[in-house]
Amino acid sequence: MTTVGDILAYLETIAPPELKMDWDNVGLNCGSRSTPVTKVLVALDPFEHVCAEAAQWGADLLVTHHPLIFQPLPMVTDDAAITRGLMELIRHNISHICAHTNLDCAPGGVNDTLAAVLGLTNVQPLGAYGGMMRCGEVPVQSLEAFLAFVKEKLHCDGLRYCNGGKPVHKVAVGGGSCSDGLYDAVCAGCDTFITSDVKYNGFWDAKEQGLSIIDAGHFHTENPVVSILAEKIAAAFPNVEVKISESHADCMKFY
Repeated sequence: MTTVGDILAYLETIAPPELKMDWDNVGLNCGSRSTPVTKVLVALDPFEHVCAEAAQWGADLLVTHHPLIFQPLPMVTDDAAITRGLMELIRHNISHICAHTNLDCAPGGVNDTLAAVLGLTNVQPLGAYGGMMRCGEVPVQSLEAFLAFVKEKLHCDGLRYCNGGKPVHKVAVGGGSCSDGLYDAVCAGCDTFITSDVKYNGFWDAKEQGLSIIDAGHFHTENPVVSILAEKIAAAFPNVEVKISESHADCMKFY
């Protein structure tokens, strides 16, 4: 019999909790280690509709990248979406595990997956946060060609970017909100940086440094790891049914 604790212990081997940022909340966010598991739903976020999908499917465990409980909750009521989702899980005895910044940093995690999807070679850790980001190389090409490639590979509806004025060859990637790693990318000699949640001044800072920065969206830069998580759990626990969420997608659209 596979339990929540068994799957938690396995996930901690591929995303060790000691790799997380000090402010983060990873691991078991909801439920009991002793709960038997026959069905696992995997998603990027534990939003209310994902929790409802887990309940409707009959999941025993929800595994996500982002935490369910990130900041202290002053109350658990049906007045807010996050706590409605939490109540839905508790109501149906569904546990929740997240691997967040530990999975960002881990070998084979968010940023190694992003680098692989984008075809980077000679990939190396990059950045002050325990080497959270990655950098590598692609064949020399124009920024326009690379933008089209990124949009296709990450299934983006659109990209925000600025042109640093150089051909694309040495590329840094930081899934999610890694735009503060801009100067790490510059110091590593990168000409291009792919991340998300870039602020207005971030584009200007990149341009002034001769760095092309591509904001491909928080969801799209992190979502590739979901299938990797699902594959690894399914391989490690062949007696457990594992499914990727069918309801979760990026809520941000381009008009």
